[in-house]
Amino acid sequence: MKSSTRDMTAGKPAVLLLQFALPLMAGNLFQEFYTVVDTIIVGQFLGVHALAAIGAGGWITWMMTSAIQGFTQGFSVPAAQAFGAGNRDHVRKNMGNAAVMAVILSVILLAAGEAILRPLLVLLDTPEEILPTTLMYLRIYYAACPVMMVFNFAACNLRALGNSQAPLRAMIMASVINVVLDLLFVGPLHFGVAGAVIATVIAQLFAAVYSMYCLFRIDFIYFTGEDLRLSRKFCFRLLALGAPMSLQNIIISIGGIIVQFIVNQFGITFIAGFTATNRLYGLIETAGISYGYAMTTYTGQNKGAGLYKRIRQGVRTAHVIGLITSVSISMIMIFYGKNILNLFITGTPKEAAATMEVAYRYLFIMSLFLPILYSLHILRSSLTGLGNSTIPMFSGVAELIMRVSSSFLIPLYFGEMNLFFAEPIAWAGAVAVLLCGYLWTMHRLTGREKAVK
Repeated sequence: MKSSTRDMTAGKPAVLLLQFALPLMAGNLFQEFYTVVDTIIVGQFLGVHALAAIGAGGWITWMMTSAIQGFTQGFSVPAAQAFGAGNRDHVRKNMGNAAVMAVILSVILLAAGEAILRPLLVLLDTPEEILPTTLMYLRIYYAACPVMMVFNFAACNLRALGNSQAPLRAMIMASVINVVLDLLFVGPLHFGVAGAVIATVIAQLFAAVYSMYCLFRIDFIYFTGEDLRLSRKFCFRLLALGAPMSLQNIIISIGGIIVQFIVNQFGITFIAGFTATNRLYGLIETAGISYGYAMTTYTGQNKGAGLYKRIRQGVRTAHVIGLITSVSISMIMIFYGKNILNLFITGTPKEAAATMEVAYRYLFIMSLFLPILYSLHILRSSLTGLGNSTIPMFSGVAELIMRVSSSFLIPLYFGEMNLFFAEPIAWAGAVAVLLCGYLWTMHRLTGREKAVK
C-alpha cells in the first residue's frame, strides 16, 4: 500500500488540523515518552548524580536537534507550497536539492558539534563530578547527527505532503525499541549513562530508515539525476527558509545554555530538579508543537493555492484549539505534577525532598503560562508555512534577550526559586514579535491579492 498525502486547501480547518495534528501529537508523545523513560531509568537505576549529568547537557542536545529540525522544516516548506499549487515536478526538485544539502549540512554540524562540546561544558562551569559523564553522553548523541538529519528530512517532507501517519508509526517503533534497549543496556548490561544514549541512537536509526521508506512509497516521489543536481534558484530559496529557522533554534538554545550556566551555580540537587521538570517540558508542549507542524503544512499548501482568507480562518481556529488543550494540560500538571515527578526522583529522603521542591516549582510556573507557549508554536509555524522564516528568527532573538536578562535579574532580586519565571517571560517576548509579524505578513499578502484582482 502506497503512502498517502492530504490536501489541506479544502474542508473545515478545525477538522483538517485535528486530523493532521492528532497523529503528530501521538508520535511526539511517543518520542517524549522514551525521553521520559530514559530519565526514569537513569534516575532510578543510577541516581541523582547521573540525572544531573544528563540534565547538564540538556540544552546542548537540544541545540543540535533543533538546528537539524530548523533546516529540515524550512527545506520542506517549498514542497508543501508546490504540492498546494499542484506542481509535482517542483515538489521533487525541491526535495532532491534539499536531500543533497541535508547530507552536506549533517557532516558540517557533526564536525562543528564534536569540536565545541568540551570547551562549552567548561565554559558553562559544569560541576567537575559530572563533567566526564555529561561529555561522554553528548559525544555519543552528536555522533548520531546524520541519523537525526535523515529522520527529520523524511518526516518533515511527509508532513509537508499531508502525511502525519507515517511519522507516527516511526515514533511508535522508535519508542518501543528505545525502552527495551534502555532497560537492557542500563539494567542487566550495566552500560550506565552511555547505555541510555546508545539506545536512543539505535531507535532513531530505525525511525529514519522507516520514514525514508514511507516517503519513497508516495507514487510521485522519486529522484532523477536532474532532481539531485543542485540548482542555484532552488538552493537559494531552501537556504533562505531553512537557515533562519535553524539559526532561530540555535539562538533559543543559546539562551537555554546560559540558563543552564546559572542553574549550575546552585548545586547538584538544583540541577537534578531542573532536569526532572525539563523532561516533562517536552510532554506538556507536545500538543503545541503538533499544532505548529499542522499549521506549517496548512498555511504552506493554502498559500500555494492563493487562499489567504482560509489561512486567517485556520490560524484563528488553531488558537482556539490550542487554548483549550493548554489549559487542560495545565490543570493536570498543577494537580498531579508531583506524582509524575516522583517517577524521576530518587536518593535519600532529604535529597528527594529538595529536588522535588525545585522540580515542582518549575513545573507549576510553566503550567500557569502554558497558553502563551502554544500561541508561540502556532504563530511561528504559520509564518514558516507562509514562507517567512525571518520574523520567526527575530522572535528567537527576542526570546534569547528576555530569557537571559530575566535569568540573571530574577535570582538577584527575587531569589533562585523564582528563576523559572524566565521561561514564560521569554515566551511572551517571542509571541509579541510573532503576532506583529503575522499581521504584517498577512496584510502584505492580501494587499498583493487585491492588486492582482
